[in-house]
Amino acid sequence: MHVPTPPDALKRSLNLTLVAFYGIGTILGAGIYVLIGKVAGYAGMYTPFAFLVAAGLAVFSALSYAELASRFPRCAGEAVYVHEAFDSHRLSQVVGLTIIAIGVVSCATLVHGVLGYLQVFFPLPEIITIIALVVVLALIAAWGVNESVTIAGLMTLASMVGLVLVLWAASPNLATLPERWPEMLPGLHGGIWVGILLGAFVAFYAYIGFEDIVNLAEETRTPERTLPRAMVIALLVTTGFYLAVAVAAVLSLPGAELAESDAPLARIYTEQTGHPAVVLGLIGVVSILNGALIQIIKGSRVLFGMSRQGWLHPSLYYLSPRRRTPTRAVLVVAGLILAFALALPLLSLAMLTSVITLSLFTLVNFALLRVKRIYGPRASGLDLPRWVPWCGGLLSGGFLLYQLLVAIWLW
Repeated sequence: MHVPTPPDALKRSLNLTLVAFYGIGTILGAGIYVLIGKVAGYAGMYTPFAFLVAAGLAVFSALSYAELASRFPRCAGEAVYVHEAFDSHRLSQVVGLTIIAIGVVSCATLVHGVLGYLQVFFPLPEIITIIALVVVLALIAAWGVNESVTIAGLMTLASMVGLVLVLWAASPNLATLPERWPEMLPGLHGGIWVGILLGAFVAFYAYIGFEDIVNLAEETRTPERTLPRAMVIALLVTTGFYLAVAVAAVLSLPGAELAESDAPLARIYTEQTGHPAVVLGLIGVVSILNGALIQIIKGSRVLFGMSRQGWLHPSLYYLSPRRRTPTRAVLVVAGLILAFALALPLLSLAMLTSVITLSLFTLVNFALLRVKRIYGPRASGLDLPRWVPWCGGLLSGGFLLYQLLVAIWLW
């Protein structure tokens, strides 16, 4: 059943700067602060190339999201896009629940990732730490969208400072790049490419986040223009950081050592400077928690938007009268995150997130093709050529199929 829209809708207060920092913050985080070691375990010296492959996989889908966000700037973005394309309530319901699953599993991954950096300071009981972190993040998300996104923006700045600190510490090794760059160029040997593609599959998790921007559509000023620009800015900035840090990492430590560390960037800093990575450890904690906070914001907005459409129970279509945030949806998302964080290890969570996301990206790209056929070319606004969503859909679907075949073969 359809729930009528109340007069006290979500607060529209976000500008391009805040939305872009929101996107950068959700992309940066466990992908570079934690999972770069896991990528190096598969790809070794070819880790930068694995990140480049992952970026190429993400860019076409990011452009498709940008056009759809400019056409339909509403909460529960992907579910709305699929409904506009295929006019199926059931399929939209499945897509919306898939988005929530991505946010929940991704946030659980990030909460796990922060534990390794907390060990830089002192050992903490894992279960108690996970519960405390999720509760604090849920309270911030329920506080208010302007406040929580501003906090996320400040945390994003801290993340960038941490990456610059790593690059500074590794600068002597970066100076050897002109002599060593041939080591990073893969040959045609099949075994090398299996490792690169497996590494790229894990690295792809590092790019998940640009799509979260679309779920701020109803809290953003002029979303038709702001959302696409914010996505492109976020993807360009994070790709630059990823490639620079990946090069610094493999020039500083062997892939096996990076893979063994729960806090690989902190280890690089300590190895290169001889000093404890206290500041970097603190920044790592802040960066990873930033990504987790953004996932809670996203998941709660999707629940809110789906409930408004009548695709979920109407009780979730509730705004705090004072803060104008979907507090019930925040509580539901936080509870699900706790369950996954306590049940699964880091790498399993990251791989599961990538599988679900690739499936969703494939569907969204083909939804854009369908939308273009139904609505035709646009007189104004972003209007991509059809080969962009075709490339996004085929690349996402093909990469997903390859990874499933590899998983079956390894099993």
